[in-house]
Amino acid sequence: MVPGDRVIGLTRFGGYATHIDADVRYLHPLPAGWAFADGAALPVQAITAWYAISDLGACKPGHAVLVQSAAGGVGLNALAILQEMGARVVATVGNESKSAFLVDHARLERRQIIVRDRRAFGRQLDEALRANGMDGFDLVLDAVAGPFFEPAYRRLRPAGRLVVYGAADLMPAGTRTNWLKLAARYLTRPRIDPINMVSANRSVMGFNLIWLWEEADRLPEAYRGLAPYITRPPYIGRRFPFGEAPAALRYLQGGGSVGKVVLEI
Repeated sequence: MVPGDRVIGLTRFGGYATHIDADVRYLHPLPAGWAFADGAALPVQAITAWYAISDLGACKPGHAVLVQSAAGGVGLNALAILQEMGARVVATVGNESKSAFLVDHARLERRQIIVRDRRAFGRQLDEALRANGMDGFDLVLDAVAGPFFEPAYRRLRPAGRLVVYGAADLMPAGTRTNWLKLAARYLTRPRIDPINMVSANRSVMGFNLIWLWEEADRLPEAYRGLAPYITRPPYIGRRFPFGEAPAALRYLQGGGSVGKVVLEI
């Protein structure tokens, strides 16, 4: 790269800024034909999805994969990677409008999509497994947790892996936080006995992409791994002017967003 090249830049924090000072190790060429907003929408979500699927999930063509929160930024990247990889996918979303979006945008069939019901999620998973000719999941990608964790874990096949990279069910929604509800959900959060994991031959793994900041030399490898699977720019569901960053955050908290939300200068 030389001065003047169009690049994607990674920053650990402080990204809500008009200018940043970034080490060249965190810069990568912007794909031809992509806008800067496309580049902003790609790296965190795509690398998160790739690391969960490839490094931790050890996913292979033909594997059955459950993608929680599939209409979000990470979820959509995960679907794109898994479809190109030849995996078989079941996706979950929080409401029916997001289900319709996945049919239109992600080329999923309705039988592959679950609109999560916290009181009947196990039954929903069983119905989806039957409808898609699966006898369990080889990999579960979970950014929701809460009451949706254990039913998915129980439906892992032998040697199956559940990768947790978020806990949306424990995050406040809207502008007024119900602390009692969040406390109750925290106290009833899922707990897994490692001894039972041995006999069940299942794995649970968690990660936070921030740790890769200390492993910057691994990022180019991740980009090279991603390249064959990301064949189009990521989906940007909403754009906000830079000066409306608080409104963008409130929109994210509302739980209705799809794809990536981007601030534009």
